[in-house]
Amino acid sequence: MFYRLAGVHHTSYRSDARLWRVPADRYALALVLALGVAAPLLVSPLYLGSYLLPWLVWSAATLSLTLLMGLAGQLHFGFAAVMAIGAYTSIHLTRAGLPFELALIGAGLVSAVVGCVFGAAALRVKGLYLVMATLAMQYLVDWVIINVPAISGGAQATLQTPRVSLLFLPLDGPWARYWAALAWAVVAALFLLNVKRTAFGRALIAIREKDFAAAVIGVDPFRTKLVAFFTSSFMGGVSGAVLAFCYYRAVTPEQFTFNVSIQLVAMVLVGGLGSVIGAFLGAGFVLLAPIVLTNLVIALSSAGWLSVSTNLLSHIPMMAYGALIVAFLLLEPLGMAKIYDNIRNTFLVWPFRHARR
Repeated sequence: MFYRLAGVHHTSYRSDARLWRVPADRYALALVLALGVAAPLLVSPLYLGSYLLPWLVWSAATLSLTLLMGLAGQLHFGFAAVMAIGAYTSIHLTRAGLPFELALIGAGLVSAVVGCVFGAAALRVKGLYLVMATLAMQYLVDWVIINVPAISGGAQATLQTPRVSLLFLPLDGPWARYWAALAWAVVAALFLLNVKRTAFGRALIAIREKDFAAAVIGVDPFRTKLVAFFTSSFMGGVSGAVLAFCYYRAVTPEQFTFNVSIQLVAMVLVGGLGSVIGAFLGAGFVLLAPIVLTNLVIALSSAGWLSVSTNLLSHIPMMAYGALIVAFLLLEPLGMAKIYDNIRNTFLVWPFRHARR
């Protein structure tokens, strides 16, 4: 069978240090990338712009938060504010005449600086106290965006994104916007995969497990936590800019509220803390499950099998988020990534029963 470990011999450090050591994993990755690049030719523009494009952008945002919550173990309930800073900064920079590539970097840097200011609370507090600090960031950024017309134009204003080009490719059509989102999701995934193998990644994991013990073995908690907030906020700011230019194409304050932060935390938890593939699985599940559930309830209601009020239909998505978090915490605390890993390990040694659970 092509997906077995038989015949795979790690005879050098180079082969053992590969990201995908099993040949079948590399073939599967190449197939997924090929399907991702060719998706505009395989699906309709409606599905491309309504499902695949937002899934990629939110997966990149989930990867940004995974670096902070999954690897460093630092809770963050205001990550939507970080994305909002990136979105508004990129729009103002492009309107000022800056190329889109530099606007993305500027959006990430501004988000990283603001994120570090509030992330500095992590140097003194942890747990619920850190949650309160990030909540303060969320509400403060929301207030500033709404009440400073120079940023948002007002509480009810909408900022349209200007026409831009990314690497000489105009982001006008759905294909170009999809490929831009795909490129950023791939970059974020590769970065997170590789950062786990660096000294910085090992320091993050040490901080997550026990910061006092990490300090004893030579890890600087002050520097490590600050760099974690800076890096995660930078990636979140770029994700917010990509979300604004590739998906929304217009920004309003209502797009980055506290509910969005809760959705991002749900994506990380449902997908699996610290997992790259879990970020994609969690983002897809949290985005699509409420849509599928809402369509199912509407279909049952139209057929006369279920009587549901309009008010209940509007609350089904948030009910689904809460149910997903509770279900995964009870049934599989390690998230969808662990379920995938169990299935993969089973195939690696099939038909024998020595897969790790």
